[in-house]
Amino acid sequence: MRCISLLFVLLISSCAIAQSDLLAKNYFDQGEYAKAITIYDKLVRKSPGRLDYLKSLVEANQQLENFEEAERLLKERLNSSRIMPQFYVDLGYNYSLQNKDIEATQNYDLAIEAIKKHPNYVFNVGKAFQGFSLLEYAVTAYEIAMELNPVLDFNVQLARLYGELGRLEEMFLNYVDLTEKNPSGKGIAQRNFSLYITETPSNEANILLKKVLLQKLQKEPNILYNELLSWLFIQQKEYKKAFTQEKAIYKRTDEDMRGIGDLALIAIAEEDYKNAVPIVNFLVENSSTPESKLKGHQYLMKIALKTTSEENYDKVQKQFEELFETYGRGRTTYLLQIDYSHFLAFQMDKKGEAIANLKTLAKEKLTSYQEARVKMELADILVNDEKFNQALIYYSQIQKKVQSNVLAQEARFKVAQTSYFKGDFQWAQIQLDVLRKSASQLIANDAMELSLMIRDNSLEDSTQTALRKYAKADLMSFQNKNAKAIDALDDIITNHKGEKIEDEALLKQGELFEKTEDYTKAETNYLKLIEFYGEDILADDAYYRLAKLYENKLGQTEKAKQYYEQIIFEFADSIYFVDARKRYRLLRGDEIN
Repeated sequence: MRCISLLFVLLISSCAIAQSDLLAKNYFDQGEYAKAITIYDKLVRKSPGRLDYLKSLVEANQQLENFEEAERLLKERLNSSRIMPQFYVDLGYNYSLQNKDIEATQNYDLAIEAIKKHPNYVFNVGKAFQGFSLLEYAVTAYEIAMELNPVLDFNVQLARLYGELGRLEEMFLNYVDLTEKNPSGKGIAQRNFSLYITETPSNEANILLKKVLLQKLQKEPNILYNELLSWLFIQQKEYKKAFTQEKAIYKRTDEDMRGIGDLALIAIAEEDYKNAVPIVNFLVENSSTPESKLKGHQYLMKIALKTTSEENYDKVQKQFEELFETYGRGRTTYLLQIDYSHFLAFQMDKKGEAIANLKTLAKEKLTSYQEARVKMELADILVNDEKFNQALIYYSQIQKKVQSNVLAQEARFKVAQTSYFKGDFQWAQIQLDVLRKSASQLIANDAMELSLMIRDNSLEDSTQTALRKYAKADLMSFQNKNAKAIDALDDIITNHKGEKIEDEALLKQGELFEKTEDYTKAETNYLKLIEFYGEDILADDAYYRLAKLYENKLGQTEKAKQYYEQIIFEFADSIYFVDARKRYRLLRGDEIN
C-alpha cells in the first residue's frame, strides 16, 4: 500500500513538473521572461540534473540583460562536483553579450583545454559551440579530439562546418573521404555539393571540387573519383567531359553501361544532341545484347526526330523501316513503333498509315501497360485527325486497363482536353475538376490551368465564341499546324481585344512564335501581355518566358536579369520563383551557397 502511495505521489509530481515546464516555455515564447524565470528557477531547484532547465533559466536572464545572474548560475554549475566543460562555452557567450571579448575568449579556450585532457568532452563542447554559431571553435574542438583519439569520427560534422565557413576545399575533401569509406553515402555528398556547385565551370566551388577529384585520381585510380567528376561535368552541362569519365568507369566495371545510358538520356533531355549522338553510338557499338542495341537505336531516332528538317523526313522514315527489318514489328519494338507512328501522323501527315500500324500493334501479346501506351498514342493521333469520339473510346479503355497507374490519370486529362477541343466545355470542366483533386501534381496543375481558362472565359461570354476560337487554335497547335494556329490567335487578338481571352491568346501565340523561331514576335507578345495584363494570372508566365528568351535566344543577359528580378520581387508565390532566383544569381555572377 505504501509503495502504491509513493508511486502516486511521484506521478503527481512528474505531471506538475511537466505542466510547469510547458507554462515556462509559453511565457518565454511570449517574451514574458520575468514570469519564465520564476518558474524555471523552481524547476532547477527541483530537478538540478535537468540541464535544459538551467540553460533556459540562463537564457531568460540574458534576455532581460541580467548578465550577472546568468554568470552566477553558470559558475555555480562549473564549480559543482560534476565536470561539464560545455558550460565554459555558455559562460563565454554570456561575456560576449556584454562585449567582454577577452573574458569570452578565455572561457572558450578553457573548454578547448578540457578536450585536450579528455577528448570525449568534445560531444557536448562541440555541440555547444555550434549552438552559438561559434563555428571556428567547433572545428578546432572536433579536430583536436580526433587527433587525440583516432577512434572518434566527426568528419560529417567537420564537412558541414567547413562548408558553412567557406573552407570549400576542406569540405570537398572530407565528403570525398567519407564516401571512400562508405560508398552508399555518395548521394549525401552530392546533395551537399549541390549547395555550392553551379552550372558555371568558372564558379570557385566547381573549380575546387574538380581540383580535389583530379588530385585524388592522380594519386590512386578509383572509379568513385570518375563518378564524382562525371556528376560535376553533368551539373556544368559539359556532357562530352562527362562521357570521358563514364567511358573510364565502363572499362573498369565489367563493361557496365548504366552510367553511359543515363548520360545519354540527360544529354537528350537537355537537347544537347551534338554530344548525345556519340554517347548513344558508343552504347550501340558496345552493347552486348540485342535489347540494349535496340534501346540505343531508339535514342538515335529520338534525336533524329528532333533535329531533322522537313525535306529530310523521307530519310528518317527509311531509317525506321531498316530498324524494323532488323528487329521486327513485334512486342520488343513497341516503343520504337509508337515513336514511328507519332512521326508519321504529326510530322509527315500520314495519319491513316500511323493508325493502321498501331491497331496492328495493339493485337500483339502486350502487357496491360504496353497496350495502354499503344492506345494512348492511337487516341492522340485520332484527336489529331479530329476523330474525337473514337479517341474518347480509347482514352476510356486506358483508364480501365491501368487504373492504378499515372497513365490512367493522363488518359482522363486527355478525355477532358478532347472534350475541350470539341467545344464540349461543360463535360471538360467536370473531368478537370475531378483531376484537380486526385491526380499527380503535374497533371493536377495542367487540369487546373485548363479548368480556370474555361471557367474564366465562360463567365463574361455566355456564347463562348472567343473560347471556341481559342480551343480551335489550341487544337491546331496540338496538330503541329503552327502557322494556322498563329493566324487563328491573331483573329482572337484583333477581334476580341480587351476580353478575358486576349491574355491567353497572346501567351499561346508567343509560345508558337518561339516554336517557329520567330523570337522577335514572341518578345512583342510577351511585352504586350505585361503592359496590358501585368496584374493578371498569366503575368509571371510572360515575365519568365521573356527572361528565358532574352537569356537563351536573344543574347541579352541584362534584360534577362531584369525580368528574372521582377519575378523575385513581384511574384514570390510563382512556380517560376525558385528557377528565376537561381538564373538571376547566375547571370549576376553570384556564388550560390
